[in-house]
Amino acid sequence: MIKNTKQTIGIIGGGQLGQMMAIAAQYMGHKVITLDPNPNCSAAKVSDELIVAPYDDVENLLRLAYACDVITYEFENVSAEALHEIEACVKIPQGIRLLEITQNRRFEKEFLTNEAKVKVAPWQLIDSKEKLPQVVTKKQVLKTTTGGYDGHGQVVLKTDKDLSAAQSLTEISECVLEDFISFDREISVIISGNGHEYVTFPLAENEHRENILHQTISPARVTDKITDEANKIAKSIAEKLKLSGTLCVEMFLTADGQIYVNELAPRPHNSGHFTIEACDFNQFDLHIKGILGEDLPEPKLLNAAIMLNVLGQHVEAVKVLNHNHADWHQHDYGKPDAKHNRKMGHVTILTNDFDKTINEIKATKIWD
Repeated sequence: MIKNTKQTIGIIGGGQLGQMMAIAAQYMGHKVITLDPNPNCSAAKVSDELIVAPYDDVENLLRLAYACDVITYEFENVSAEALHEIEACVKIPQGIRLLEITQNRRFEKEFLTNEAKVKVAPWQLIDSKEKLPQVVTKKQVLKTTTGGYDGHGQVVLKTDKDLSAAQSLTEISECVLEDFISFDREISVIISGNGHEYVTFPLAENEHRENILHQTISPARVTDKITDEANKIAKSIAEKLKLSGTLCVEMFLTADGQIYVNELAPRPHNSGHFTIEACDFNQFDLHIKGILGEDLPEPKLLNAAIMLNVLGQHVEAVKVLNHNHADWHQHDYGKPDAKHNRKMGHVTILTNDFDKTINEIKATKIWD
């Protein structure tokens, strides 16, 4: 008798990542129930059921827990405290500790330094404005320990003029002060695990604009030695976490080949969207397989690719790509309001010539 392997998966968070998790799960034959406060969230269209409730609503989280075999989360702003209230009722394979680590920059840096023993930028805890430097002698970045994303909740210290804004930030939150790393490029490793085995996707090279991911190139234009070292770092982190599901490890690569871990994202990541078209298994496929404890294949790169984010200001211009570049893969997250710098979708271009494709992207003038 063949055991029924179909599961009911609960997803906390119905944004584009929840949407793509749900699509992957549906393709595998699983049922999906999503919890999100927005009845028109991206994942609503691809879920079997939507529970409209805040992420910290314990009553509705319990409702989700009792209806599901396993629960996953699509982003870091889920309430860890609320998840502790339901963990006795349902499996949460990603783990609440991973969420707690990545929700707090202090906890994250302490974990990376003391447990994973990987290199991070020199940093110090700033829990009062008195602990800030009196004068700026080197470039540093002050970040709130919680709540920051896409550049929010941080101040770059370049001159003494920046100290006033830094002091204001310390009055509303505990912060970490990091030395600025002069990096050659930003890279990221997307890694998936099932609790005891871990596989990595092709290394990604990232470009940010206004602290929002603009473009990802994969495979990253680095040496095999750098790729191997980045994967080794990611696997050491995954092993310490006993990772189930997909994790992104964001890193800085310096001109002399040093790699510093910048931060962790405890779920599929924007820089891994290229895997949907460019790999035989994508980051969402292996996230679902990982949280269900299934065996994981080593993902293969089928074609080099460039992924571009489509923000609110790009939406209208991107429509012409259907005619001018029919071979470019467009993804629309189904969000109704195209706000400035809001992620509305992405475009993935399969290519055998990065320079030629980058010139084609520039010629569109969409992302100028």
